[in-house]
Amino acid sequence: MTDVVFVFEVHQPHRLRRNLFWEGKIFRHQTKKELFNYYFDNEVDREIFKRATRKCYFPSNQIILNIIDEHKRSRKQAKFSFSVSGVFLEQCEMFDKDLLETFRQLAKSGRVEFLNQTYYHSIASLNPNKEEFIAQVQMHKQTIKDLLGYTPTVFENTELLYNNTIAKTVENMGYQGIYTEGVEKILGEKSPNYLYTPKDSKKIRVLLRNYKLTDDIGFRFSARWWPEWPLTADKYAHWLATTKGEVINIFPDYETFGEHHWPETGIHSFLQHLPDEILRHDHLQMVTPSEVVEKHTSAGEIDVPEAKGTVSWADIQRDQTGWLGNVMQWAYYTALYRLRPLVLETGDDEFLRLWRDFQTSDHLYYMFTAGGGPGEVHSYFSPYESPMDAFVAAQALINDFEARLRLAVLAANEPFLFYTGNGEKYYTGVKVWSLKGFVGALKDVSLKAIEFHSDKGDFESWARFSLRDVELADNIKPLKTQKGEKLRRSLVSAAKKRFTAQNRQV
Repeated sequence: MTDVVFVFEVHQPHRLRRNLFWEGKIFRHQTKKELFNYYFDNEVDREIFKRATRKCYFPSNQIILNIIDEHKRSRKQAKFSFSVSGVFLEQCEMFDKDLLETFRQLAKSGRVEFLNQTYYHSIASLNPNKEEFIAQVQMHKQTIKDLLGYTPTVFENTELLYNNTIAKTVENMGYQGIYTEGVEKILGEKSPNYLYTPKDSKKIRVLLRNYKLTDDIGFRFSARWWPEWPLTADKYAHWLATTKGEVINIFPDYETFGEHHWPETGIHSFLQHLPDEILRHDHLQMVTPSEVVEKHTSAGEIDVPEAKGTVSWADIQRDQTGWLGNVMQWAYYTALYRLRPLVLETGDDEFLRLWRDFQTSDHLYYMFTAGGGPGEVHSYFSPYESPMDAFVAAQALINDFEARLRLAVLAANEPFLFYTGNGEKYYTGVKVWSLKGFVGALKDVSLKAIEFHSDKGDFESWARFSLRDVELADNIKPLKTQKGEKLRRSLVSAAKKRFTAQNRQV
């Protein structure tokens, strides 16, 4: 028996406003509550979402619900899976709660599995520090549970980005399986139609997308130049039936069904009749990813080193260059992640949300500059005239955001690192980049560290030369005579007073 798994990627980003830089509207006064609509184009998002809902999401969800109902008493069930980004679910709540209800109905059917991914559909997994990646995965898992009543056990990273380190991180989070691209450069002579084990992992299993069979639907379905056009349900089911292996993973964008291929192409009819044609074959059955993981053993090891080995489903290279392949993408990515400590030191949920919305992979995807077929695909999805326009828009807004952050926390030129003595072995691991962060750290760091730096005059020096706050430095200087908790309280009081005073001036 060969298992056929259908997983649909469902995502819509919060798109950046494109013309604020050219219209001279950056660095304008805005309240914090106004910043989301200042940075992100709610009107364009609504227009695109409503169109995709009309052409794809509503009709396709209804077709799948009908298929599930038709086969619910059959010996072989019709089963499907979805990987739905958190920002897509946000747009469901913003623009069409009835659509969200149809996803709930799919979850309640008992024949649909929902995968975990990063809430913001970001490339946080590529950052050496995995804390942000883990936080977004956990946030997405909780959202799927809260909104759809489903707890995912299989993971799909953004655009199938994958390497050994990502697999190990996901395994440590307790997931049974992880998806990536079944590309030849990681398989060699092996087939994508089996389960595998990541190098240096033990429990988690790798499920591989069969990109050739997936792209037959996703890219070639309505291509009249294609020798196999028109693609019918019975023809495609026959291809699946003659494909060797234990499991065939078909994993297209959900927008394939009505948005990328318009309803007039017959794509909805194809989706409607395909399960019947698959299940006619005695040796084919439709299953979910978690069922595959429970059923099949590993056929071997997959080794994808983090350094120059990361794979994805994007473009001909199928690596990370779709998002980090040119200097513009790296500049935006570097500017973005440089802000992490400042964002965290604000302790502000709205600043954190905005920073994470800036992380959505689409913003980087639009900056892709290579030509040919991959360039055409990137251009198809992009709302910009060119990759350079995408970079200018995004970089201008992240610079605007950084300026507001620095004002909010009173950022220093250099961070303050807390030690309990001279030498690296005495480093406490506590580092702060702002006056607000300094206040928070003073409340928790050990008295030994506070007394060590006070005696050396480090606090006064940092305030004077890095924060450029002469008044704070002068207020800290006489506190060197104090010790213990009295010293801690005095430093906190002095720093809080200056933070409050400075914020009033801002």
